Amino acid sequence: MLVCTAYFLVPIWWLVVASAKPDGRVTQGAPLWFDDFSLVDNVTEVLTYRDGVFPRWILNSLAYTGGAALIGTLLAAMCGYALAKYRFPGRETLFNVVLGGVLVPATALALPLFLIFSRFEATNTFWSVFLPSLVNPFGVYLARIYAAASVPDELLEAARLDGAGEVRTFFTVATRLMLPALVTIFLFHFVAVWNNFLLPLIMLGDERLFPVTLGLYTWNTQVNQLPELRGLVLVGALLSIVPLVAAFLLLQRFWRTGLGAGSVK
Repeated sequence: MLVCTAYFLVPIWWLVVASAKPDGRVTQGAPLWFDDFSLVDNVTEVLTYRDGVFPRWILNSLAYTGGAALIGTLLAAMCGYALAKYRFPGRETLFNVVLGGVLVPATALALPLFLIFSRFEATNTFWSVFLPSLVNPFGVYLARIYAAASVPDELLEAARLDGAGEVRTFFTVATRLMLPALVTIFLFHFVAVWNNFLLPLIMLGDERLFPVTLGLYTWNTQVNQLPELRGLVLVGALLSIVPLVAAFLLLQRFWRTGLGAGSVK
């Protein structure tokens, strides 16, 4: 465990140390300790560079990721619940199609998506990145497995006998029992969309619409011409992982087991 912890934390620690060095002097001094702590000044420089383009990239990423993760989690939960609790013709075939979607890499879908959106003249827009990010086949798979295991059929029948409709039963009974799975789906989806790079690279040409991943990439490609950007890229990379860390720390308390224990006794 100590080796694994060091493997994951040492790069983050190096990123913090490198981001705190003045004037982008990343390779100078001790590689894993501070020489002159200038993190606050570096962060201020990143946030104000080119009239504050980096904060706009962060807001774009939050818009792409937050909305897509919330809606995508809801769609995955409804689809997984339906596949787990309803019997209808073609259910297993449909589930196998979803499993096939899990196996298809996102890079293989980027070019077909670009051709579809270009046909409707919708490239270089917010929707060209947001809409494809709503679909989450792995979330559907995880929701079905968890719904089948954690939502008792007897509890659903009791809700129906009490007069609850199917929609009310899902939102008031099933979603509460599926909460740990929904949090997991949300976090997986959040991380996937936040780190998405190829789709925005293909779809977007306007810098004002860039997510933070694509924005940092454009800065990194200009390091040879503008060496001062090296420090900005490092500080920007550090700031870009803050929402991910915050999401995990805030949502981990919802991972609970046994939510339905005793409900059918």
